[in-house]
Amino acid sequence: MTKLFQNYKRAAVEFVKAEGNYLFDQDGKKYLDFSTGIGVTNLGFHPEVKAALQKQSEEIWHTPNLYLNSLQEEVAGKLIGDKDYLAFFANSGAEANEAAIKIARKATGKQEIITFVNSFHGRTFGSMSATGQDKIKDGFGDVVPHFSYAIYNDLDSVKSLVTDDTAAIMLELVQGESGVRPADKDFVTALSAFCQETGILLIVDEVQTGMGRTGKLFSFEHYGIEPDIFTLAKGLGNGVPVGAMLAKEKLGFAFSYGSHGSTFGGNKLVMSAASSVLDIMLADGFLPQAFDNGNYLQAELKKVLAGNAKVTDVRGLGYMIGIETTENLAELVEKARDKGLIVLTAGTNVIRLLPPLTLTKEEIDQSVAILAEVFA
Repeated sequence: MTKLFQNYKRAAVEFVKAEGNYLFDQDGKKYLDFSTGIGVTNLGFHPEVKAALQKQSEEIWHTPNLYLNSLQEEVAGKLIGDKDYLAFFANSGAEANEAAIKIARKATGKQEIITFVNSFHGRTFGSMSATGQDKIKDGFGDVVPHFSYAIYNDLDSVKSLVTDDTAAIMLELVQGESGVRPADKDFVTALSAFCQETGILLIVDEVQTGMGRTGKLFSFEHYGIEPDIFTLAKGLGNGVPVGAMLAKEKLGFAFSYGSHGSTFGGNKLVMSAASSVLDIMLADGFLPQAFDNGNYLQAELKKVLAGNAKVTDVRGLGYMIGIETTENLAELVEKARDKGLIVLTAGTNVIRLLPPLTLTKEEIDQSVAILAEVFA
């Protein structure tokens, strides 16, 4: 009998080893990983990240945030470059989003935050309250007040919710958990301009879309905007738990001494992983190639699934792709797994693909052939 809570529906498979873009189960079966641990191991099981962790573990892996941490400065510098942001390091996407909510409220002196229907921002009370899905909140009683939910890609809906107490507008540029739904560029451009005109802060949740997932380091780069606040996690540590909240320097006063903190956030072990991840991703040509390969994957899927009555749409951005279907999702996931491909679901009718950015063309072609069989 298990001693674990039954809050996960687990397949009867355990992955016990990994190499590059592949997982191996307890029976030695090999799988091409198009889940990346739900958008986490964006570089696969990369030898350089492994080496960085091994090296750091032989020196020192944790110190409190009461002392200098040059690795935090190093990672912040790589994330920010010449932009005017400051960084706070946490342990997860939910924690990063909590920090974003806190700094937005404190910096503006206002409480209302507008998010979007079908959004997902986490499962802690603040981030759950920001999430625009009732099923995430069911049974937990009263949520944190002062959140409202606009219709995605609808600026008039956003404007209808604005009050004198609106601190921020928070969104994902691709809604991942609800079905891989990219934001319209015109909407995002207009929303950013509206925030600048009104002084409302714009928060972009990059937990799933960031760290190269869409073919840019941050998805907001595709949209030509610069948010006041953005959050990261998942791929930042490539499997080591780390999150980050970055906010414009002008908001720095709101996180003064003692106003926010984390025991584990940004410790030396996770920062060594994040620094290695950024070195790989920021190398010349890496992200453009990932973007091109993601486009190639999406184009090949559209080609082989065209006219398939079981598929109603193929959409996405970079290596974040959704296949909308009329079929049973659990059965499709099992079929893919049986054929050696690990995939995810999103929403009620979407197979979600979050492959590693390090895929070869041969691996892409292999995955397309498998998915063609799965949907046959």
